[in-house]
Amino acid sequence: MQPGGTQSLVSRICGDLRQAIEAGTYPPGTRLPSEKDLTERYGVSRTVAREAFANLRADGLVESRKGAGVFVLDAPQRQAPFSGLSVDRISSVIELLELRTVFEVEAAGFAAARRSASQLERIIEAHRNVADRLRLGQPTRDADYDFHHTIAEATQNRRFPEFLQLIRSGIIPRGELQGAPAGARPRDYNLHLQEEHGRIVDAIIQSDQQAARQCMAAHLRGSMDRYRELLRSRATVADRP
Repeated sequence: MQPGGTQSLVSRICGDLRQAIEAGTYPPGTRLPSEKDLTERYGVSRTVAREAFANLRADGLVESRKGAGVFVLDAPQRQAPFSGLSVDRISSVIELLELRTVFEVEAAGFAAARRSASQLERIIEAHRNVADRLRLGQPTRDADYDFHHTIAEATQNRRFPEFLQLIRSGIIPRGELQGAPAGARPRDYNLHLQEEHGRIVDAIIQSDQQAARQCMAAHLRGSMDRYRELLRSRATVADRP
């Protein structure tokens, strides 16, 4: 399996299809390639192709028509919950981090109590994938999302990963907020990222629900603190004569 595992393959397919839709390659009303087409093109299982379509549906880009396939929706139909968020604004990033603190703290506790052996392996694999990208100086945004998504899956409650998918467009703050290249992450954020993730993984490995909740809460609070400081620094610069 490629680095990052199933979720990275799903993200790749989603990204390619989303880009094609936005570029007009698949205009509204057009039928997307079938699951069989995607399995052959990307060398993945039908499960991966099916999940990619599910993610596009969650984003409000497509709809499934029984017996006919998956079709691109008209732009007015694509309005989805949380679509009004501007992920280019620090204030929107902080709003989502506050929401995630309530949601993902419990997810970490459930994952520590309920995760299967295979789910634990996927969490560890996602953690290593973030480390690999940091070491190579590559963007970590998708890998970070995959890490949190694998934890949500390990809750054994499908509503947790569904909710993460719902807010996916803004769940991982964009590096451009600090002037970093597109797709990158703020440098000070990355300095803490792997260490904080590691504590969460250790708690889940030990099936320590309380520690898992505490470590996830500390991770998300740390993120909020760093972005609040960035917001304050920008305000200070704007006030200068």
